[in-house]
Amino acid sequence: MSAVVHLSGPGRPVPDLTELLARVARGDQDAFSRLYDVVAGPVLGLVRRVLRDPAQSEEVAQEVLLEVWRTAARYRAERGEVMPWVLTIAHRRAVDRVRSAQAAADRDQRVAAASHTPVFDEVAEQVEGRLEREQVRRCMRTLTELQRESLTLAYYRGYTYPQVAEVVGAPLGTVKTRVRDGLIRLRDCLGVGA
Repeated sequence: MSAVVHLSGPGRPVPDLTELLARVARGDQDAFSRLYDVVAGPVLGLVRRVLRDPAQSEEVAQEVLLEVWRTAARYRAERGEVMPWVLTIAHRRAVDRVRSAQAAADRDQRVAAASHTPVFDEVAEQVEGRLEREQVRRCMRTLTELQRESLTLAYYRGYTYPQVAEVVGAPLGTVKTRVRDGLIRLRDCLGVGA
């Protein structure tokens, strides 16, 4: 035994949706109110199954019903019944909302990935600094005693070339040559391009 389902409430007959939609197309607000009562529930249900978000579902259902009001004159009875026509509009709107939300999420993710700055790793930075200092010390040991002393005074102690010349007891030109040759050897040892 099958039960009778009344879309417009118990005990009330289902109105002729084609006739109601034709009246809506002519701007009949009362006809739209009656059409709304019949289709709003199924529209909201369909939209909610697609979106799963109650607030967005209500918003999209409202947009669908507004579109039905605006586009009622486009409905063609020979192409199908009113309810499937309305539910097709609802489904398209809901899918468009899902696609729009996904596109926005993808765009936000791309922007976040592009602007991502790696977290500063203090331990890795310290290890790298120690390795570099050790490599410089190793390369400094490959220099002659005069080159090492001149470079140490000039670059680590901040002496000027004339002050280095005075400390090591060598002419200024000799000190400059030692420093230049020492820097070249260090560059080669460290593997730094010219």
